Amino acid sequence: MGRLWGLVMHVLLLCLFEVGSSNAQSTVGSARALDALLREYAYEAFDRPRTGISYDGDVPSNLTGIKVSAMRLRSGSLRNRGVAAYKEFEIPTGVTETPYVERLVLVYQNLGNWSVVFYPLPGYTYLSPVLGLLAYDAFNLSATNLPELDIRASADPILIHFTDVKSPPLGSVARCVSFDINGSINYSNLTLSNVCSTMEQGHFSIVVESIAPSPAPAAPISPPPTSGGGGPSPGKASHGKSNTVVWIIVGSVVGGIALIGLLGLLVLWTQKFKQRKNMQQMEKAAEAGETLHMTSVGETKAPAAMVTRTQPILESEYVP
Repeated sequence: MGRLWGLVMHVLLLCLFEVGSSNAQSTVGSARALDALLREYAYEAFDRPRTGISYDGDVPSNLTGIKVSAMRLRSGSLRNRGVAAYKEFEIPTGVTETPYVERLVLVYQNLGNWSVVFYPLPGYTYLSPVLGLLAYDAFNLSATNLPELDIRASADPILIHFTDVKSPPLGSVARCVSFDINGSINYSNLTLSNVCSTMEQGHFSIVVESIAPSPAPAAPISPPPTSGGGGPSPGKASHGKSNTVVWIIVGSVVGGIALIGLLGLLVLWTQKFKQRKNMQQMEKAAEAGETLHMTSVGETKAPAAMVTRTQPILESEYVP
């Protein structure tokens, strides 16, 4: 029954991952399905288990690289004594679980090269594998779909001593990252060299911000070949294209300037044409007017009226 349930969970895990590996919500679902699957393989490692002893489980070949382990503890022993060393985890005293159970199982995960698959972090690079620590009810180790517990430290934090850590790039600062069961991501500083701390269960790793690659230098223009060839070299082709672009720009500028000059000349010619036309109209109007008779006054000529239109009349002429 346990292997049948494990097979079902494995198929569900693959379906979730294939359907939406690029979606954040689907990624969380895939990680949670992986937790359930690894829990089944961890529980299968128990064979007359002893309290406080770690038992390593086996995973299928298509998940090669992932390590899983399980440890059964009494609730009171975990709270009063802690666990000095459970793989990379150091669990202090004062750790309690919710809801309360008499016995519990701590499942350890090391995702290895699957870390970036189930917990992608854009902009960051993993320096160590993702390690997980989850708690489950241990009332019946042969049962399936056991409820997950929530364990938290009340005083001192849980420490994670990472052993497989890459050196960060020069100038970069390594940081701790944690993923809770809801998919929330939190960053913090290392407690000590290669040591992170947490107050609750989840998944943990050491990361560093990714450094964007510097732009490649521009390729130099190849010199022209000294010997004859069948066709133009790439250097000549690019040089010819650049010259063509330059000449197009120069021609556009010169053409624009010439066009502006022609427009200015056209405006000036239009104004002068209007002035000349007005002068001609004024001259015609002057020539069409009445011509005055000229008479000589001494040596000077002056205009004189030929006819007096209104004759002066004395007032006495009207007296009878």
